[in-house]
Amino acid sequence: MNHILTASLAWLSAMSLMAQSFTFDGADKSAIRIGPSDTYDATRGYGYDMTSLAPAPVSGKPFFFSVAVPDGNYRVTLTLGSKQRRGNTTVRAESRRLMAENIVTNKGETKTVTFVVNKRNTIIGGTERVKIKDRERTKLNWDDKLTIEIGGEAPACGAIKIEPADDVTTLWLCGNSTVVDQDYEPWASWGQMLPRWMDDGVAVANYAESGETAASFMAAGRLKKILSLAKSGDYLFVEFGHNDQKQKTPGSGAYYNFATNLKQFIDEARAKGMTPIFVTPTQRRTFDSSGHITESHGDYPDAMRWVAMREGVKVIEVHDMTRTFYETMGNEGSKRAFVHYPANTFPGQQSALADNTHFNPYGAYEIAKMVLQGMRDLNLPVASHIKPEFTGFDPSRPDPVDTFRWYDSPFFEALKPDGN
Repeated sequence: MNHILTASLAWLSAMSLMAQSFTFDGADKSAIRIGPSDTYDATRGYGYDMTSLAPAPVSGKPFFFSVAVPDGNYRVTLTLGSKQRRGNTTVRAESRRLMAENIVTNKGETKTVTFVVNKRNTIIGGTERVKIKDRERTKLNWDDKLTIEIGGEAPACGAIKIEPADDVTTLWLCGNSTVVDQDYEPWASWGQMLPRWMDDGVAVANYAESGETAASFMAAGRLKKILSLAKSGDYLFVEFGHNDQKQKTPGSGAYYNFATNLKQFIDEARAKGMTPIFVTPTQRRTFDSSGHITESHGDYPDAMRWVAMREGVKVIEVHDMTRTFYETMGNEGSKRAFVHYPANTFPGQQSALADNTHFNPYGAYEIAKMVLQGMRDLNLPVASHIKPEFTGFDPSRPDPVDTFRWYDSPFFEALKPDGN
């Protein structure tokens, strides 16, 4: 018996934006019926995507589903489970943003999961575009569709509903490769893990990109794009320093152009009615002979704190928390939070990977928890939207790495992200 996808489309008016709702419900006679071979078509505006993976919602294999929608936030409601088999489903969206993990359903059981996805393209206005890098051109983050990845140990999804979510607070993330949505295994960053912990009253819009500085982020139009979409009551999270410290041009330096650029983020955010929040940069894995992390960021973390103090901006001290985290795991043990893998760990990986700046999913997951704990410690109003299963985080007592369950997305890349 063929599994069919049915889709019902709700049109507002010819002059307004389109709202779309999709459901895997073959019994709904009023819905548009889509067979398993119906792949994404830009004219139609929805369908199975990444088709080299052969969509298989019944057999339990991972699949992708995309729908063309305008820029904005969308509330996605999934009915997980199957009448035929047990399921264990992990859900990601766009460029591998974690939305729900390891949702177990027994045969015949269903569970409903709801979250909000922020969708964007490069258009700022008129002919103005965000200047994305060549390696970003294949990112699902920057296209004209919203993409949902149904994966995990035994994916089981019975329904998908997508609808506009204009009633939510948005966390806009600005940063570099330690924050960005990494597209490929085994790379990961804390920004793409954050959505998993927020309820459907919050959208996480991660505009970070590998190799960016505070200055290049603005020069590329990323902040301008954020400002074109943000609204009063949103938050602007800012983490820079890794790449800024390597600048040697006239006027560079932690207390010079870096501090000036940070001030611009603050001013632009406040002019829009947003609350700016600084996140001090994650530590690199740089141990000394006594088992302590050495300071590799120079004056840049202190410069962030100095600007924040002068301007009344709250700070999440990820710099300090990651130091504690790495030292707790130890010199060798901390490799398990980074991209350290022997050759042939992943299909097509011919050489060993050893990176002391960029995280694997476990490391990114733990650092996201540090950000969540920081939000609570600062008593940010948005912290009320952290899901109740987050019970707090102490970096001196991290989650055991051996109990962390991560089911890889289908795509691997050996190429190291920009920046170090």
